[in-house]
Amino acid sequence: MTHKRKKISVVGAGFVGSTCAHWAAARELGDVVLLDINEGAAKGKALDLYESSPVEQFDSRIWGSNNYQDAANSDVVIITAGLPRKPGMSRDDLLATNAKIMKEVCEGIKKNAPQAVLIVVSNPLDAMAYVAKQVTGFPRERVIGMAGVLDTARFRTFISEALNVSIKDVQAIVLGGHGDTMVPMPRHCSVGGVPLTEMIEPAQLEAIIQRTRQGGAEIVNLLKTGSAYYAPAASAVQMAEAILKDQKRILPCAVELQGEYGARNLFVGVLAKLGGGGMEKVIELKLNDNEKKMLENSMKAVEELVTALGKIQY
Repeated sequence: MTHKRKKISVVGAGFVGSTCAHWAAARELGDVVLLDINEGAAKGKALDLYESSPVEQFDSRIWGSNNYQDAANSDVVIITAGLPRKPGMSRDDLLATNAKIMKEVCEGIKKNAPQAVLIVVSNPLDAMAYVAKQVTGFPRERVIGMAGVLDTARFRTFISEALNVSIKDVQAIVLGGHGDTMVPMPRHCSVGGVPLTEMIEPAQLEAIIQRTRQGGAEIVNLLKTGSAYYAPAASAVQMAEAILKDQKRILPCAVELQGEYGARNLFVGVLAKLGGGGMEKVIELKLNDNEKKMLENSMKAVEELVTALGKIQY
């Protein structure tokens, strides 16, 4: 009986893509293909990473390519291709350019890896996930945007730092679009099982929520020449691991809503169960009036992006 390793393709060999390949290989999630239009960058980074395997002791084959045929039979495809943000740019400024790139990528994936689960990381996230689903025609279970895991990670980091407690004991949820309208859910957050609102002063919590919303921009402004990549890559790989190992993890992800929270055909960050089938279930939370209002505001921002997409020839 032959068992074959899982296969992960990562599209885009920039900082986010190459770091995704690094985390995935180090966790031995399967063999990794790094795809990029710049063949030299893809092959060079893949070879360099592969040569670290004897030192780090992981059994994953890693290779680079500029040909989508090398993505054939991928179980998961992580799409990071696109322009990163520069200081002063909003995620939405990337819309036209990245929509064209996303379309090309998805045509290549649809042709060569039609059974894969897609994890979209490119910005503006919610709109790029929408493009990916339109172009591939994949069912909603197999097109998932990575945003909530990252936003939640930032939120948890800041909470852990403020309270001086282990990150392992901080649980948090962030819903909504990936951007300034995201909806952190303090009512559903806890520290060691204790509700967060009992552990922290309201003013300090509000400051942390604001910092979480601006989390990406804070790093863009510090780096000057690019955007975050360690935490985004780790977040995408956590999602890939949940799917590849059929873990049934409950994680905040951007998925296409079909009636949940009163929305349709819109990619919005919600809690979802990730397993072998991709996005296996949307967990719909009971929201209070304030949370409902914030989520509706967030959905409106995503809707505006999708409307803008309709006016772009991509």
